[in-house]
Amino acid sequence: MNKWSNMLIGRAIEFNPKETLQKGSLAKKIPMGMLTEFRRKIKGFEFVNYVSGPKFRNGDVLLSKITPCLENGKTAQCDILDDDEVAYGSSEFIVLRETEDTISDFIFYLAISPTFRKRAISCMEGTSGRKRVNENTLKFFEIPFPQKAEQVKISRVLKSLDTKIELNNKINQELEVMAKTLYDYWFVQYDFPNEQGKPYKSSGGKMVYNDELKREIPEGWEAKAISEWVNNDKSGDWGKESEQGGYTQKVSCVRGADLNGLNGKGELKSPTRYILEKNSKKILEAHDLIIEISGGSPIQSTGRLAFVTDETLERFDNPLICSNFCKAVTLKKEKYLYNFVYQWNRLYDHGVLFGWEGKTSGIKNLLFESFVTNQMEVYPKLDVVEKFYEFAKPIHAKKQKNLLKNQKLTELRDWLLPLLMNGQVTVDELDVGLNMAAEPNSEYDNR
Repeated sequence: MNKWSNMLIGRAIEFNPKETLQKGSLAKKIPMGMLTEFRRKIKGFEFVNYVSGPKFRNGDVLLSKITPCLENGKTAQCDILDDDEVAYGSSEFIVLRETEDTISDFIFYLAISPTFRKRAISCMEGTSGRKRVNENTLKFFEIPFPQKAEQVKISRVLKSLDTKIELNNKINQELEVMAKTLYDYWFVQYDFPNEQGKPYKSSGGKMVYNDELKREIPEGWEAKAISEWVNNDKSGDWGKESEQGGYTQKVSCVRGADLNGLNGKGELKSPTRYILEKNSKKILEAHDLIIEISGGSPIQSTGRLAFVTDETLERFDNPLICSNFCKAVTLKKEKYLYNFVYQWNRLYDHGVLFGWEGKTSGIKNLLFESFVTNQMEVYPKLDVVEKFYEFAKPIHAKKQKNLLKNQKLTELRDWLLPLLMNGQVTVDELDVGLNMAAEPNSEYDNR
């Protein structure tokens, strides 16, 4: 630990710096929901008249001080403001700012490191479920800090890995917009290519009124209950935490909490479980769909969906199953996969599934069988569906490959983080391979 000096956290880092915002003035606010676990980037903001809350500028680090957000790693570095702009956030944030002894990037990585988090968690006070960090106690912990030059080196390595992750996420967002835009154009506006390659409806394609849907749809298309699209043949399984008795089949279990991770919008932490060998038929395969049927929060509907591809399975070391709070289904016709996904997501986004939820002891449950049996949707002709399938398949394959890259980059960053932040290894001591991994990806530089 060459040239590291023990310092009080409150000396090396400024807590809740003084800034001015006029009460009642319109300003950017960062709610807790805009922070993602162990992610540097803030997801967004809202404009709200300022009343109270910690104030900050670009470069400042926002650290959640309340349970369970702190334990879950909700921390971010602000970079969404204009020069000299002041914003404010949740009263449950601690704002950390650089001093003459530290730089902002280093503070962020320190704040998500095990060393800092362990001390912050030990300072929590209050009743169970509402514990908060006592900031004055945290300030007086002493930990080692490197000189600024070393902080720059450490931050550069870790930040370059995060930058690659953020770039992959941005590429995936662009890919998703491409696929979603074409779906809407073809299957919502009905301007799929006609026999002459022109947009069907805009070019005068025949539309026929459908009594079941109460609207016009292209000639030759049908209305079918969702149940006619799917085979419901793979129920969830929770198994056991360890191998015991007949529970010998090792699997990774996707829970409702993992569905966003499968879709590339959050963390993926599917636990390892063991199931009975006779239940191996529940193992998921490419083109299976996973639907959350239980456990929706008061502000979130059940019914979130993810789907499995060959590339998805590469992200797991074990065969994949879904938990018994989810339901796995397969489609009768594989080529309808992406149509089904986007159609289901439209129903979810428009709140249609809210009308098909029941409650058991406060937990919301999707009445799946009733919903899919009664919900009528447009069933397009196969030739148009096949064209969309061929367009969407490579897009989603690329998305999953980027997610796999991000998974490996995150694992590398999380392995390096405690070693670098504790001074167990210096940047100069890293293998050439690790330094290369931290370099920008030339594939993306040429975009």
